Amino acid sequence: MADKPFLTDIKTLRERARKHIENGAVTEGYSADRETVIKVLNEALATEIVCVLRYRRHYFMASGINADSVAAEFLQHSNDEQGHADQIAQRIVQLGGEPNLNPEGLLTRSHAEYVEGDSLIDMIKEDLVAERIAIDSYREIIQFLGNDDPTSRRLMETILAVEEEHADDLVSLLGELGK
Repeated sequence: MADKPFLTDIKTLRERARKHIENGAVTEGYSADRETVIKVLNEALATEIVCVLRYRRHYFMASGINADSVAAEFLQHSNDEQGHADQIAQRIVQLGGEPNLNPEGLLTRSHAEYVEGDSLIDMIKEDLVAERIAIDSYREIIQFLGNDDPTSRRLMETILAVEEEHADDLVSLLGELGK
């Protein structure tokens, strides 16, 4: 084993905590490129907002014999995506950034697209495509963050798990409606 101590001594920890106190949660031990992380998180924030809006439209526009159960799923997914947006915005603030909630340029910042869909099946498919985009892009964000920002990585891992559940829900809906 190396002679390197596992933990920094308490005196050093206390001294470092008092330096740059205005940086809040961002301590000297934070090793990620904060500006890049904030940019990437703002892209994820835009993605979530676009998904909220698309799911909300689908919720209100769902019609047909199977519309009630599908609309309920759209609403639940919209609410989940809003929760994700809130969590990401909070993390951006913790990192000393500002969440970009400006509607101008929202679609260019978002990884997912806003496609309305003409029928219930089209809506489900468009939501599934968007979930698959989020799954791949969030997986890449998680890999990018690695151990440099474990808090943001864990947040994105938690969100990724829900996006995968959403995709599974949508595939099930397509299977049920396709019968």
